[in-house]
Amino acid sequence: MSNEQKAKGRSVLYVSAGIALIFVAFSIILPSQMAKTSNSVLSFLTTNFGWLYLLSVFIFTIFISVIALSRYGKIKLGKNDEKPEFTTFQWFTMLFGGGMGIGMVFWSIAEPMSHYMAPPVAQPGTPQAMHDAMRIVFNDFGIHVWIIYAVCGLALGYFQYRKGLPCLISSAFYPILGERIHGPIGKTIDILAVFATMFGVATSLGLGAGQIATGIQYIWGITATPGMTAVIIAIMTVIFTLATVSGLHKAMQAVADVKVWLSIGFMVFIFLFGGMVFILNTFTHTLGDYIQNFIGQSLWMGNIEWTKAWPIFYRAWYIAWAGFVGQFIARVSRGRTIREFILASVFLPSGFCFLWLAIYGGAAFNLDALSHGAIQAAVKTNISTALFVTLQHLPLYVITAPLAIILIVTSFAGAANSATYVLSMLTSGGDLNPSKKLCGFWGIVQGAVTIMIILVGGTAAIKTLQTASIAAAFPFMLIMLVMCYSIFKALQEEKV
Repeated sequence: MSNEQKAKGRSVLYVSAGIALIFVAFSIILPSQMAKTSNSVLSFLTTNFGWLYLLSVFIFTIFISVIALSRYGKIKLGKNDEKPEFTTFQWFTMLFGGGMGIGMVFWSIAEPMSHYMAPPVAQPGTPQAMHDAMRIVFNDFGIHVWIIYAVCGLALGYFQYRKGLPCLISSAFYPILGERIHGPIGKTIDILAVFATMFGVATSLGLGAGQIATGIQYIWGITATPGMTAVIIAIMTVIFTLATVSGLHKAMQAVADVKVWLSIGFMVFIFLFGGMVFILNTFTHTLGDYIQNFIGQSLWMGNIEWTKAWPIFYRAWYIAWAGFVGQFIARVSRGRTIREFILASVFLPSGFCFLWLAIYGGAAFNLDALSHGAIQAAVKTNISTALFVTLQHLPLYVITAPLAIILIVTSFAGAANSATYVLSMLTSGGDLNPSKKLCGFWGIVQGAVTIMIILVGGTAAIKTLQTASIAAAFPFMLIMLVMCYSIFKALQEEKV
């Protein structure tokens, strides 16, 4: 790595670390003021620019579709004679694995049930409200998510593996900025990517730890206090930080394998015992409804307050995660053509998410009807208990409940490990092998930020983290729009 890259990496590191320190300090010293400020920022962005979040993701969708179907789809993410690093089966497996995150585990039952009880249009508790709820969940976790990730992944893969530029978000702007990507503009882009990634992961860490704490309370009666949640976060932080620092690739692969097999096992189990016919009917109807209304629901703002709380929030959250998920799918796709990359990275994980949501959501609605509203009551009382209450209405609860805790831990551990590595890479000038010291630093920072905020403000303080993530996602969304133009400009110079 050149001295220029090292200097850039150090400046990005210092500024990013400083921002994190200031944010944590204000959250501890002035928690109520920080929460009020965060809420004001969130309200301003979603009220005045909510339309832009939806429109931007729709533009990403058009851009990715055009690139995949054009002559540029034949271009490789690598040199012309470069072969894929992984077999097709291995590649598919890793892309499938990328579709299973902590958000899927947390919201797969809680969200459809929430929309069923408080739909944006239909009457609550009606069959129409149920169908709308499932279509909305498909919209929130489906193709749009992976379109966002594919834009970043395409940029990182193309400029890193084909053009030989550092693995930094700023490298995607070389066709526009030239060598200025190494200056203040490039550094600002990378700092925003770091900030968005850090707080996006911290939000998920808080949600995951909260669900684990609630699950432990529900299963074994141990009270889920903020202190207990902080201890869980600390343990999870130690696990993924040690794995990143020590380079225990086999250990992390084992964690990934456990996550995949547990996820498949839960899907099969819930499908078999949660009402197969009902689930299949729900999946078929929802998929057709989703496809038929794809464009309309992509841009729907018929209920502004509801749209701000759900689709707009999700778009912002996924944009905050785009940097490091994009790096993951780019990393495993080296040697693939752009067309292969786009079609596989968008439709394979989306398809898996549709199956997951149909099984979990369909079973929840079926069991809710059979139990006279038990799942609804659980979601109203504590949204984090939705998964455990659903499992309680299925056989073998004494086994599946602890396994659900393990699924949540493994789902987060893989994502946090990847995020720690990407944060280290972004703050070391794009070094593909960042120092263990730097990896350890970012692992500890992610955990410490979440713990301190929860200890001061309780689990409700996760809202502050979510707001910070959305705030960081707004400028990064604008960066991604320009990124699309930059990618297209670079592709026009290719001889295809």
